[in-house]
Amino acid sequence: MTDTWPDIAPAPGTPDCGPPTFAPERGWWVTRHADVRAALTDPAFRVPAVESGPPGTLAWLRASVSRFSPPQRHAERRSVVVSALAELDPDELRHEAARLTVAVLDRAGDRLDVTRDVARPVPLRVLAGRLGLADPAAAGTAVAVVAAAYHPGVDPALARRADQAVATLLALAPPAPPEVRANLIGLLVQACDATAGLIGAAAHHLLPPRGGLPGGAPGLAETDAMLAEVLRLDPPVRATRRVTTAGVRLGGRDVPADSPVLLRFDAANRDPRVFSDPAAFRPGRPGTGLLTFGAGERGCPGDRHALALAAGVFDALRARCWRLRADLRHEPHPTLRVPTNLEVSVR
Repeated sequence: MTDTWPDIAPAPGTPDCGPPTFAPERGWWVTRHADVRAALTDPAFRVPAVESGPPGTLAWLRASVSRFSPPQRHAERRSVVVSALAELDPDELRHEAARLTVAVLDRAGDRLDVTRDVARPVPLRVLAGRLGLADPAAAGTAVAVVAAAYHPGVDPALARRADQAVATLLALAPPAPPEVRANLIGLLVQACDATAGLIGAAAHHLLPPRGGLPGGAPGLAETDAMLAEVLRLDPPVRATRRVTTAGVRLGGRDVPADSPVLLRFDAANRDPRVFSDPAAFRPGRPGTGLLTFGAGERGCPGDRHALALAAGVFDALRARCWRLRADLRHEPHPTLRVPTNLEVSVR
């Protein structure tokens, strides 16, 4: 890898930063860093409610996890996740992810699909094993099925498959009350697409093209700093949704009660009021303005663990892989950005 860093252009559909805007067909969009952070930390902006379903189903899972919980249940359920993560050493997660990735590379031949072969299965296998699920590989497969149907409004056929996968995961989870097991599964589901998207974006943007200089094994700080810039410029989670519970003034605009609001991380992370020369890829930027993991009481509790898993995979890829194609397609999703496939050459 040379000292010339790549430009990472905004993903298609990324809006410019500006005051909150409203359109009848989509509701409010919030794009400025200060406004997104204010909405994330203001109790007047709540996560949209989800309907529950029979125990052990996808609908039941969504209604039981901290992510979609109403305020009166959120802290209790979040504590399950926080306690589970407190038992996990991020450095150990990173080393295990690197070890498994090297094993995949050793048997891959001369080519490998990053998304299919490492970005999705490796972090899930590591995390599921450390959380005590009986068969980490089978758990990872089931988590991917649940993740594909996790957000409300999916195709009924996907939801039925996800119901079966939730039952599988409950059977694999260590003995505990149903709500505890649900939140452990929810932790895996939230890690699935977000971690895979980060690894895929890093591989796409930062691996050298075939014939270029090999990446070599980067130092710990260097990898972390590079992933932080990828998270800023091409976040796997582009936005998150809220609904106002009362009329509120945000960014100079009056937002009525019961308004759907989309908080755009992809735009806020490029806000020139917070990031100097925001389009430039600069590992090691000072400050803590990154919003991809959220903020406030609903900020991601596993940010260090997710970065550790992604770093372990990416360390191994940088040491031995080249990028084969410059173009990249992503799975269709309104708020997530995950490559459908990413083929690399292995040495």
